[in-house]
Amino acid sequence: MKAVNHYLVIERIKDEPTVVGGLILTEQTDEDNRYLKAKVISVGNIVEGIKVDDIVHYDKHAGHGIQHKDNFYHVIKQMDVVLID
Repeated sequence: MKAVNHYLVIERIKDEPTVVGGLILTEQTDEDNRYLKAKVISVGNIVEGIKVDDIVHYDKHAGHGIQHKDNFYHVIKQMDVVLID
């Protein structure tokens, strides 16, 4: 599987639940967090500054999901990435 043009194929990284004041904050209770973390699986041929295996943060409303060989990935545009770890 190879991304083309300005698209990225990413695999979302699920964060561990955090504990704040004895309360466990799960993914569902952390709705204020607009950005999600993911590992880059493939980059398009005109993407600059992002490479395979980078960890990126992207807008949670961006892109769409895709099923490929029993794995679920997201396809987003380069402009949806807000930072690289």
